[in-house]
Amino acid sequence: MKKNNYQTDVALLSVTTTEFRAVTHFHDWKAKTFTGDDQIYDVAEFERDGLKRSIIHAKIGEMGMTSAAATAMKVIFLFRPRYLIMVGIAAGVVKDEIEDQRYGDVIVPDVIWNYSAGKFVSPELAEIRYGNMGFLPRSTAENIPEEILPYLRKAAASEENPCHVYIGPMACGSTVVANRELLEKQIYTQYQHTAGLDMESYAVVYAANHANDPKPTPIIVKSVCDFADSKKSDDYQRFAAYSSCEFAKFLYEKILPMD
Repeated sequence: MKKNNYQTDVALLSVTTTEFRAVTHFHDWKAKTFTGDDQIYDVAEFERDGLKRSIIHAKIGEMGMTSAAATAMKVIFLFRPRYLIMVGIAAGVVKDEIEDQRYGDVIVPDVIWNYSAGKFVSPELAEIRYGNMGFLPRSTAENIPEEILPYLRKAAASEENPCHVYIGPMACGSTVVANRELLEKQIYTQYQHTAGLDMESYAVVYAANHANDPKPTPIIVKSVCDFADSKKSDDYQRFAAYSSCEFAKFLYEKILPMD
């Protein structure tokens, strides 16, 4: 991690109103704006080892990777954060190789991959088929910087950690998945240990990994609010958004190196 010229210790990103409301509970925020920019940035301080540290938050304007990438790049350019942490909700999975997931469980991915990239073709031209349509995947992936992974594992294993945390791949795509067939054919055939799905994380990590120096360290903290099947609902979104923010706060207040 580069240490020079960082101007902010932590930047948080959220998308939905539910996620935004969860973030607002954790600090005494003050709104900040810039001329010509309609984005509202929330700024605050937190204490770490007796020192005041800076933190900002921005709510992404709409769901999906395009808006997420644009907002992430603006935050990186304007605030030069040491850590860029996206919090919020995600769809969990039910799979034998993964511990039973429950609502509110936290997913902290070590790799984010874009499952929606590919080409729709005639079914005879592809191994992944949906009726009279085939799909040729061209997935791309972005890694969380390797040097930060030990700190994520330390936080997950800590006795002070209030959450159950799974570290593993997360799938990201441009649409909500509420279909078990798509999970089996399009997700598990490419990354069989995928632990969750969302719609923005790939863009956030991509923006951080490809920003000018000093690059922020991207971290995704998403909690399970439902599962990627036909039983999806909004019942646990508030709880999941809160547990996501709770673990993120534990990370930057207790675990992540600041100097």
